[in-house]
Amino acid sequence: MAILINENTRLIVQGITGRDGSFHAQQMLDYDTKVVAGVTPGKGGSDVHGIPVFNTVRQAIEKTGANTSIIFVPAQFAPDAIYEAADAELDLVVCIAEGIPTLDMIKIVNYLKETKTRLVGPNSAGIISPGLSKVGIPPAMAFSKGKVGIVSRSGTLTYEIASHITRAGYGESTVIGIGGDPIIGTNFIDCLQLFEKDKETKAIVIIGEIGGTDEEKAAEYVSKNITKPIFGFIAGQSAPADKRMGHAGAIIAGGKGTAKDKIEAFEKVGITVIYEPEEITQKLNLTLK
Repeated sequence: MAILINENTRLIVQGITGRDGSFHAQQMLDYDTKVVAGVTPGKGGSDVHGIPVFNTVRQAIEKTGANTSIIFVPAQFAPDAIYEAADAELDLVVCIAEGIPTLDMIKIVNYLKETKTRLVGPNSAGIISPGLSKVGIPPAMAFSKGKVGIVSRSGTLTYEIASHITRAGYGESTVIGIGGDPIIGTNFIDCLQLFEKDKETKAIVIIGEIGGTDEEKAAEYVSKNITKPIFGFIAGQSAPADKRMGHAGAIIAGGKGTAKDKIEAFEKVGITVIYEPEEITQKLNLTLK
């Protein structure tokens, strides 16, 4: 079975009348995701691609039975969108927006602790459970239904590694882009817990990057709690010292968070490290065949 999203996911698109919200709503519909409503304040009563638009998340839930939301609104409005979704008691919210101020995210994460809502993101590419549902922007052709779970801070690297797994015939159970910002709603450990419990997930891939210590914390968790084969890739192995690379979370501070630190942490607990995306095929062949 998949984790977080599946064929029973009923999705709201917050910001559906905008360019990105409209485009990706159609892409998710094409993947047979149950996109049941859109929300844009002031646009209630209209529709996008045949999807009814409501003024509020609560109205959308009452009319459609939605349980999940994806947020396609600019960063300055995204915090309010997250709060609205949580106050409406949605199970899951995926935030694509990047550039939300860190202090705002600290307040949001603390607020969500008192609600039932799980946040994935911000700065997330989304989630895909191949063959069942897609909530986000991943290109569908890179994925196929299978048995490898992927959790990643990166977007494009996820697609590249997944494409190798797909071509090798293993496929993916669920792929989660947790986001590359310093403060996020769902982290590596949260996803590892879910994959460990999922009977159809036979192996796990962690795609990390320089900056922060989330990968090191995940490695410590793996050593005590994960029984499944696990593979790790760290982006930014050749990054110049003191150079910001891509995501806001990819900042090396105080000499911590380097690729070397993370790779050593992985290797210490038995995570199989891959240094180039295409290596995943050979490593999976050795482990799963």
